[in-house]
Amino acid sequence: MQLAAAVETFLLHLQRKNLSPNTLSAYRRDLEKLRQLADDDQFCELRHLEEMRLRSWLAQLHRGGLSPKSLQRWLSAVRTLLRFCVREGWLKANPAEGLRAPRGEKKLPKLLDVDAAAQFVESPLATAGDTDDLLALRDSAILELFYSSGLRLSELTALNWSDLDLAAGEARVTGKGSKTRLLPVGRHAIRALLDWRRHAPPVQSDSQGSDPIFTTAKGKRLSNRAVQARLSHWSKSGAAEQRVHPHMLRHSFASHMLESSGDLRAVQELLGHADISTTQIYTHLDFQHLSRVYDSAHPRARKSDLEEE
Repeated sequence: MQLAAAVETFLLHLQRKNLSPNTLSAYRRDLEKLRQLADDDQFCELRHLEEMRLRSWLAQLHRGGLSPKSLQRWLSAVRTLLRFCVREGWLKANPAEGLRAPRGEKKLPKLLDVDAAAQFVESPLATAGDTDDLLALRDSAILELFYSSGLRLSELTALNWSDLDLAAGEARVTGKGSKTRLLPVGRHAIRALLDWRRHAPPVQSDSQGSDPIFTTAKGKRLSNRAVQARLSHWSKSGAAEQRVHPHMLRHSFASHMLESSGDLRAVQELLGHADISTTQIYTHLDFQHLSRVYDSAHPRARKSDLEEE
């Protein structure tokens, strides 16, 4: 089996799975780098692939300026490809299993504190002045729902009215890998959504549903780019001291939930993360809060009655 043929077969296999278009595109880009490296070395036979050759290619990409994060993603794609080849019987072992990409500096995502988040999500109606302003009503519902339920941008724009049960305060959301989860919707978001629904224009059906929630004035479903532009608009209007993007509201939601509850597993479920390590990266706790959680939860950390006396 030639490496190029194995890559094509693997990509066809991925297309049959419920992966997002962005994920498929990322795999294709990374495996195209693998094929290019193999072509440059005049390497074609999959069975001759060894760890040292992969290590050499990894170093070559690193010298070429690829960031640690991109290198990690590339290596993950290659490792997944070769696991597939082992399952298919084309390889006896995965030569990429023992490889590790260089670690990049972890940067904490930016977030809004509780007061700044509340001020920002209330800004459309506060600054518009006219509660009948169609865009202000719609944008108010968008921001409130983002912060209320911690949605991804693509999850919010894909929502239809049939996905909401406002009486019960619930939203059914389809996330990455076409996985569905049920999320609570807070009272401020419910009120904003009801106000928007009363004034929303007749909607246009599309491939994602017949009753999109967030639309243009002509009833067409809002695109991801349009929502990003609206958040940028409210940031520039003075509603925030920094540029606010959709993921910042999602991160603020996760951080504020975790700081209040200390329940990492619950936040993981709300965010729809498959791996809890992802939740740990996208949440932010100061040391004092961690100390309070530790002191109240760990049986060997609590002060004894004798010590308190």
